[in-house]
Amino acid sequence: MEGTQTRARRLSRAVVYAVVVAVPLGLLAFLVRSNFGPLVDLDERVIVAATDVTRSHPGFRSIAETWELVSQPWVMYVVLGVPACLVAWFRLHLRTRALWALATMATGWAVAVALKMVVQRARPAIDDPFASHAGYSFPSGHATNNAIVVTTVVLLLWPVLGATARRVVPVAGGLWVLITCADRLFMGAHFLSDVVAGVLLGCGLSIASYAGYVGWSPPSPTTPSKESADDDAHQVA
Repeated sequence: MEGTQTRARRLSRAVVYAVVVAVPLGLLAFLVRSNFGPLVDLDERVIVAATDVTRSHPGFRSIAETWELVSQPWVMYVVLGVPACLVAWFRLHLRTRALWALATMATGWAVAVALKMVVQRARPAIDDPFASHAGYSFPSGHATNNAIVVTTVVLLLWPVLGATARRVVPVAGGLWVLITCADRLFMGAHFLSDVVAGVLLGCGLSIASYAGYVGWSPPSPTTPSKESADDDAHQVA
């Protein structure tokens, strides 16, 4: 009974996380779709200032272009996301966690694509453009998928990280995502609200999905009554 109640609490927590993310994300999408004046004005001012910096500094532009390439969604999945799942499955024997991570990343990618099709926001139109980007703008695919991969991989490998790694890895991952978001602005690929929506969607979906996974996953038979904060009791495949 205690285990059932604990899982129920965790599942309800996942629902709360999902709602907390969905409400601001939905509101932001509505404001973008309806061309809300103050938001449009802020987005325009930020994108003009960011692209002016890039245009005026060739060395910085080269760095931004390189970061744009290495942070592409498919690169993140091929270089980090899928290999982390394979390591978790075959080397660490965290099979259910690996399956959760793969499902979460695939779902996040699909939700981002669907949201782009619903909102159908055009890419920023800037004077004297120095790069071209195809597809819709909201949410940023780079921001969304980098946030999904980084958040999911951190949660996937959390039980095997040492004390120092648990402090360093989330910070490093967060910095990576923030730099990727800034890069989208400096490259003129997305508005500020696009990257904010991407981070909300990527991090929020991954955390809500993980909360649901923890609530669903049965406890280890060796620790039937222990509620572990870091989910170490849910590693039995």
